[in-house]
Amino acid sequence: MLQKLLCVFIMSASSILNNYAQTPVVKLTAQQKKDSVYLAQNYEWRQEMIPMRDGAKLYTEILVPKDTGQGKKYPFLMTRTPYNATRLYSRFYTAASFARLLQEGFIFVEQDVRGRWRSAGQYDHERALVANPNKQKQKQPDEATDTYDAIDWLLKNVKGNNGRVGIHGVSYPGFYSTAAAISNHPALKAVSPQAPVTDWFIGDDVHHNGAFFWMDFFDFLPRFNQDSPDKPATRTFGVTNSKNRNNYDYFLRTVQTPKRANTEYFKDSIPFWNDILAHPNYDSYWKSRNPLSHAKNLKPALLVVGGWFDAEDLYGALETYEKLEKQNPKATNQLVMGPWCHGCWWSDASSLGDIKFGAPTGQYYLDSLFLPFMNYHLKNQGPAPKLAEATVFQTGANKWRKFATWPLANLEEKFLYLWPNGKLGFTAPTGANSFQEYVSDPAKPVPYQGLVHRSRSREYMLDDQRFAASRPDVLTFATEPLASDLTLAGSILADLRVSISTTDADFVVKLIDVYPEDAPDSLVAAGRTANMSGYQQLVRAEIMRGKYRSSFENPTPFIPDTVTPVKYEIPDLLHTFKKGHQLMVQIQSSWFPLADRNPQQFLNIYEAKPEDYIKSTIRVYHDAQRASKLQVKVLRN
Repeated sequence: MLQKLLCVFIMSASSILNNYAQTPVVKLTAQQKKDSVYLAQNYEWRQEMIPMRDGAKLYTEILVPKDTGQGKKYPFLMTRTPYNATRLYSRFYTAASFARLLQEGFIFVEQDVRGRWRSAGQYDHERALVANPNKQKQKQPDEATDTYDAIDWLLKNVKGNNGRVGIHGVSYPGFYSTAAAISNHPALKAVSPQAPVTDWFIGDDVHHNGAFFWMDFFDFLPRFNQDSPDKPATRTFGVTNSKNRNNYDYFLRTVQTPKRANTEYFKDSIPFWNDILAHPNYDSYWKSRNPLSHAKNLKPALLVVGGWFDAEDLYGALETYEKLEKQNPKATNQLVMGPWCHGCWWSDASSLGDIKFGAPTGQYYLDSLFLPFMNYHLKNQGPAPKLAEATVFQTGANKWRKFATWPLANLEEKFLYLWPNGKLGFTAPTGANSFQEYVSDPAKPVPYQGLVHRSRSREYMLDDQRFAASRPDVLTFATEPLASDLTLAGSILADLRVSISTTDADFVVKLIDVYPEDAPDSLVAAGRTANMSGYQQLVRAEIMRGKYRSSFENPTPFIPDTVTPVKYEIPDLLHTFKKGHQLMVQIQSSWFPLADRNPQQFLNIYEAKPEDYIKSTIRVYHDAQRASKLQVKVLRN
């Protein structure tokens, strides 16, 4: 029997990963095979169709510990996902952190959300929640009521449970975790939204400040839309079988525009792409999909997790924690921010790209943060864990910090001013009529990274920016080498004074840590060394679609050649610029193909034709009357 179970589990893990990731069949390592033996020996595997209040049944996979001796009872640890619940097995084989969870004693639950994979019902992207705080009695189903109903069923139908439930999930499952907390089921004791999808217009995945992050979704949506559980996905990157592995060239010359992506490739087969094009501004469609407006008077303990170098949902983690804190002042609500890419806290995470973090930060997360949180709230084991309100990794200094609040209190606000001749400093410029200008040409947009890739690289969030500094359409400003360490904490306000020769433009502001020329090489991994001499490490960057500078709901054109303020917030950081390093700011008007191009005319970009994209001469001012600057916050210890 054991051999049969092992065969089923291994075949399941391999085929699932093959179908989902479109990679060759997984070959398990010796450790993974050992984990599979442990799983088969110690857990019972169940597949259930759990009924919801409207009659729809949701496919759910359950792993139940077999050891029930001496009255042992276990809490549920649950994830609700649009990504195929059958991956529950493969997670334990392919990630050591998940295999570790097997030893901890949970009843593991993975559920396909409504309308996905084997679950019944109609699927809706980031389904809007019903405005009803009583999810127990609410008649119309939403993601919170589906969670409520699933928990009710599990408590009554899975033997050996201790009556407590924890829910966690990364990215889209992070959104479903937030919705789960809103269910306020009395058995739901702990929820951990991790890199949660939150607001798809302001800062997560689909848009950043109104600019369409189309590259990811052009790749993601065709595969997401094809969700047959028994057949491998056949759609490939770019929908077609393009041999062009250069995403910059592919999107510039082949795809060209968001509208053309639909008319030439999707042909109305991707409903959510059509929804994006139909809602170019921040209207009720986008606002209703943010679950945080419903997240009030929550009962479960909350642990929000995010990564400083998360290319998808950095905004989501910070915004979720902040709103939960404001709207639930009496709740246990804690924040963890590490030096991670999207979901990388479930891996070793001792480095990313060329940058090392000094230790396996993923292990610290699992051993010192996630497991103590879940074990305490779900098993009532021992004293409360000594988790700080905010446990945050200080990049640059490579150390964990614990704080009583986030954002931090008692920070010193400073202004980092752009000066003439590419200088940058903490005192205001004194000259008159001073500016630098560049020509933003949509036919030659600034790339978001300096290498040739087919899919978007996760490392771009901290990559070397010297490829951009050499371009004539990128303005670069730098301080002198620092006389002592400088730590910036919290959000950054970009406050620019600009003029443009057309009626619209984008603005990208990047904050960069410039290493000294004598910086030693970094042995990043076996056989790979990074040259850090003069390295320009991206620390934080953000884009603003200019027409939304005053309102995301009601865009306004620029008046050509008129000095105009453009202010917007750049997401939080906690970073130390070391003695001898320099602070650098780069300003540009495209970030391609990460974000779609701006035609630089005031129009509905989703209706733009290739001939609508025109050049714009852009000036950034830095004189006494029109000072462009970044408002930053300095941490003194």
